Amino acid sequence: MIHPIPPGTRDVLPEEMRELRRLQAALIETFEERGYGEVATPTLEYDEVLASGGGRGDHAAYRFFDESGELLALRSEMTVPIARLVATRYGQAEPPLRFCYIAGAYRAVSPQRGEMREFLQAGVELIGAPAAAGTVEVIDVLEAALDAAGLDSAVIGLGDADLYRDLLSELGLEEEARDSALARLAAHDLVGLEEALEAAGVASDRVRSCLALSQLRGGPEVLEQAREHEVAAVSRAVDRLRDVNEGLGSRPGGHRVQFDFGLMRELGYYNGAILEVYDPAVGRVLGGGGRYDGLMKRFGLDLSAAGFALYLERVQVARVEERRRGGGPR
Repeated sequence: MIHPIPPGTRDVLPEEMRELRRLQAALIETFEERGYGEVATPTLEYDEVLASGGGRGDHAAYRFFDESGELLALRSEMTVPIARLVATRYGQAEPPLRFCYIAGAYRAVSPQRGEMREFLQAGVELIGAPAAAGTVEVIDVLEAALDAAGLDSAVIGLGDADLYRDLLSELGLEEEARDSALARLAAHDLVGLEEALEAAGVASDRVRSCLALSQLRGGPEVLEQAREHEVAAVSRAVDRLRDVNEGLGSRPGGHRVQFDFGLMRELGYYNGAILEVYDPAVGRVLGGGGRYDGLMKRFGLDLSAAGFALYLERVQVARVEERRRGGGPR
């Protein structure tokens, strides 16, 4: 008899489970070597906590009432639960605070598009470190994690979450038109973005500039190319990214960072530098993160923060594919 499981979930068999355990152990060892202590939070949170922290993003959370009538939700990511933990348990602690985790998360998605309802994340949160220095540290830890995972081809895209919010406001778009343009930008729908900007009355030369900017990516040289757009919002983003680039300095073999002026993150609490991890071996984003300096204020602490999360199942697939392409053992 065939007993189905819900779409967007999967069984993990012994051989793959052993590989996943080894990957988890390598990542936790890497995080702890850099001073990040492992924590765990409840799978269930009060829905109002996740909502106030902005942790649901565009993903509908699985929500239900408990026996007392309280509305609960399955966590859909770990940043908001850890922000809640810090505010509750570390309110008087001296920053910076460093935490790491390996945890399951759950999202009400469309499995028909190949998205998972249930997945494993591994990541870190750095609470209370200054902006540029904190971003540099998080990138250093992420690069070490990718090394530990054996992902030689993985690249870190680095962009700025405030860039297009500020730029579209500077171009005079009202909130509804701005949100429409941002949605098209996040979907990499350049035709739709052009239509949205033109419908909002943006001058044709500004429309062309915005489209060109969204396609700009590469090494540190693109920072000055972006500044040629001569818009205040772009100059501010370039200054923030340049500070991060200077902080990264040199590394044997070079850094994995590629600046990406079209990068957007789906969760609304990000500001400043944002990250995504790509690998040519697979066609999916392996993880992401960035700065969320305003999130801790929602929980009563005025602390800057940054972090990242890797999707472990995708990382494992990328590991296998890199080995296959390289001719190494599976």
